[in-house]
Amino acid sequence: MTETPEPAQPSFRSDVTVELVKHAAGDSDVLFAARVSTAGEQSLEEVTKDPERSKGLINYLMRDRHGSPFEHNSMTFFISAPIFVFREFMRHRVGWSYNEESGRYRELEPVFYVPDASRKLVQQGRPGKYEFVEGTRAQQELTGRVMEDSYRQAYEAYREMLAAGVAREVARAVLPVGLFSSMYATCNARSLMHFLGLRTQHELAKVPSFPQREIEMVGQQMEEHWARLMPLTHAAFNKNGRVAP
Repeated sequence: MTETPEPAQPSFRSDVTVELVKHAAGDSDVLFAARVSTAGEQSLEEVTKDPERSKGLINYLMRDRHGSPFEHNSMTFFISAPIFVFREFMRHRVGWSYNEESGRYRELEPVFYVPDASRKLVQQGRPGKYEFVEGTRAQQELTGRVMEDSYRQAYEAYREMLAAGVAREVARAVLPVGLFSSMYATCNARSLMHFLGLRTQHELAKVPSFPQREIEMVGQQMEEHWARLMPLTHAAFNKNGRVAP
């Protein structure tokens, strides 16, 4: 007689993960796309001729906001993060493609987000002027305890409905946005720069941004991958105030 496997027990994470799955992206993609306007079919031959000239061209394109040459590349990331991060993420529509795991077609795993001690918990001020500051030890303990208790109750309700034969697409309604999900996200360098300009804080940014910390964690990991693929483009992005061209 086959034994029914025990349901997974809720687990808790404070991190997010970003994996670069595949890419067709390099600084040379920007160079040949830009030089076709003057070199035509010879633009591919110009890519490796003069590294300093190439660096200068990329900086010029970034500085004067000639954006289309930065679109001739592609990066696909596999991202694991809480659902509330993805709901912010998917506001970025131009130059992005998404496919997320489905609660209609699979039973969702009970992995939930609980911030660690480094996450600032207290908001002060008003919108546009507010800042986040460290929480007290009591606030940190309260946050962890209440979130974990809430997650366990929600997952128990989810499992109870599934066991009673309720469809997955209905039962998932009781699960919170702190549940971890996963998705593939594909973009080009121009769309990624726009994302980073809004979703990361950086001392070199001309236009300040105030992202939620959890989506910034995703953005920082994506930027690390991109910087290795397109170092000249990344350097020009920083040099010119982290504004997408």
